[in-house]
Amino acid sequence: MMKRLFDFIVSGLGLIILFPVIILVGYKVAKNIGRPVFFYQYRPGLNGVIFKMTKFRSMRDTVDSNGNILPDSERLTPFGEQLRSSSMDELPGLWNVLKGDMSLVGPRPLLVEYLPLYSKEQARRHTVRPGITGWAQVNGRNAISWEDKFKLDVWYVDNRSFWLDLKILFLTVKKVFVKEGISADGEVTMHKFTGNNE
Repeated sequence: MMKRLFDFIVSGLGLIILFPVIILVGYKVAKNIGRPVFFYQYRPGLNGVIFKMTKFRSMRDTVDSNGNILPDSERLTPFGEQLRSSSMDELPGLWNVLKGDMSLVGPRPLLVEYLPLYSKEQARRHTVRPGITGWAQVNGRNAISWEDKFKLDVWYVDNRSFWLDLKILFLTVKKVFVKEGISADGEVTMHKFTGNNE
């Protein structure tokens, strides 16, 4: 109850205080990447229930001559890369937190297609609301392996507390400023999870 109240108050205040920033970022996304400015994708939330997650777009919808979407490395613009490294693309996620789809802190919501690939232990990450940031994000973000990321997610599930959430929020701000762990070496985004035998 305390966590949900904290999420509701902070996300509501955040949307009000950061509204001018959100408008400015939306304008820059439209100018540099194009419309629509928001990226919507369905992700599994608490207990695996699917919800629509909102972010600012950071990639162009560029396709090849056959109509196939180009790799992330070819669609991610310099502006989009800057947006991701600053985590400004996550600002619309405050609306998901306000609605109760997400929490400020929790395991990051991943792709729906990953659901059947988790081990029973890894699937425990869905016993709490997914977060805009989380324990894995402040301990390597996208620069660590999937196995390590899931271990950190489950550790958070077993050790979560209000004070741990505050610590993670503080460390998140620090990580954003120093731009650590944005992606693995040689990759612009985290490679896809293909199962525990990958």
